[in-house]
Amino acid sequence: MLTIIDYGSGNLKSISNGFLKVGTKPIISNDIEKIANSDYLVLPGVGSFGSAMKHIEPFKDVILEHVNNGKPFLGICLGLQILFTKSEESPGVKGLDIFKGEVKKIPEGHKIPHIGWNNLKVIKKCPIFSDSKEDYLNQYFYFVHSYHCVPKEDIITGLVDYSGDLTASVSENNIFATQFHPEKSGIAGLKILKNFINL
Repeated sequence: MLTIIDYGSGNLKSISNGFLKVGTKPIISNDIEKIANSDYLVLPGVGSFGSAMKHIEPFKDVILEHVNNGKPFLGICLGLQILFTKSEESPGVKGLDIFKGEVKKIPEGHKIPHIGWNNLKVIKKCPIFSDSKEDYLNQYFYFVHSYHCVPKEDIITGLVDYSGDLTASVSENNIFATQFHPEKSGIAGLKILKNFINL
């Protein structure tokens, strides 16, 4: 069972439709028991870091248990950022701290927020990506963000060039997360969702 966590901060319908297109019928739920019994979890996110952490509080334990049990987990957009320790967007608010590092404002030099299509530079082998980095040379993915993740660990799998290289995706063991929206990124994005459910 694949569950998209409904914690009041995400484009749930769009993500659900993405999984439907690749042959999986997800459930959207805020029920702790259903989330706990899921084989796959997806954490979406739209809005601010602080607001997301406020709403995610009731789900923290079940998310950490899922991750610690080695079950596949996918964070999308803000769902990537709140996996980190903290963010400049919301000083004093602690993230899920699954990944050590900070979420920082995109450097000056380009329009903020970064909205639209951009090329993904795959730098590290990752199970939700194609085996060939060359498959992504001419593929574009949809981004909407004003902040970017700066990990302390070697977990970056993809970069996007926007005022220099910014983190586009990360992974470690059973945990995967993208700054871009795979569900809005055409065939290339749907392939990522397909690879995730095939783990």
